[in-house]
Amino acid sequence: MTETTQQLTTTTTIKKFFWTWQGYKIQYTVMGTGRPLVLVHGFGASIGHWRKNIPVLADAGYQVFALDLLGFGGSDKAPIDYSVEVWVELLKDFCTAHIQEPAVFIGNSIGALLSLIVLVEHPDIAAGGVLINSAGGLSHRPHELNPPLRIVMAAFNRVVRSPITGKFVYNRIRQKAQIRRTLYQVYRDRQAVTDELVDLLYTPSCDPGAQEVFASILTAPPGPSPEELLPKVERPLLVIWGADDPWTPITGAKIYEKARENGKDIKIVPIPNAGHCPHDEVPDVVNAQIVHWLGQI
Repeated sequence: MTETTQQLTTTTTIKKFFWTWQGYKIQYTVMGTGRPLVLVHGFGASIGHWRKNIPVLADAGYQVFALDLLGFGGSDKAPIDYSVEVWVELLKDFCTAHIQEPAVFIGNSIGALLSLIVLVEHPDIAAGGVLINSAGGLSHRPHELNPPLRIVMAAFNRVVRSPITGKFVYNRIRQKAQIRRTLYQVYRDRQAVTDELVDLLYTPSCDPGAQEVFASILTAPPGPSPEELLPKVERPLLVIWGADDPWTPITGAKIYEKARENGKDIKIVPIPNAGHCPHDEVPDVVNAQIVHWLGQI
């Protein structure tokens, strides 16, 4: 196991370690002592997207783990067919290797969906889940798109998968100016879109194999939906939702309201004036909600 150090915030330096999983290098960090938390980032993000949360949660008396999912951040860009099943297996094996008791999984976007799957499929390693603007799937399901859009998406998938056109599309999407424009769409507060944040997303995109990872993920199966998973959940959930998210609108919280009405232990907290990543956009609000909820379960 090797380690590196990185400035997480202006005042906190953390160590980053590398763990080998199925022959691939996985980057992770751990900070603090106490009940374990596992932070799971969303598409294109990494450990750094939790830079405003890790030290606060650790100071609140928790042992905070965060890892770069295979294909993202400082982890290897493996030449495989990506799926939610791959990452769920990674999370399960990570917990077996590094954590000796059930953990609370905290995820954003796709990371929230992965956390929900872990709670259902591996309840022995999970004490609860915090879902922040949870995605409904890794990709759109055909029935979620009208027929013209299905044709467009099928064509787009072919373009992305092509060795020639796929590289062209990827190089356009990963430009810093385009990353910033995308973030402006999903962050309500533009001042939260800093050069540091743009670099967090841009730097791993330059790694060898990153374009192939992007193509594989973008064309991967969607995986199980929250609607399928929620009836099977037997752990408490905190559902946090940035109310101004254009990608996963807050109307998506209705399925969690219905599950709560059906007897599930679910607390739902809308966050006004925040978009798809409220843990990064309004971290003080989100951190306080998480710490308060953790103290009650």
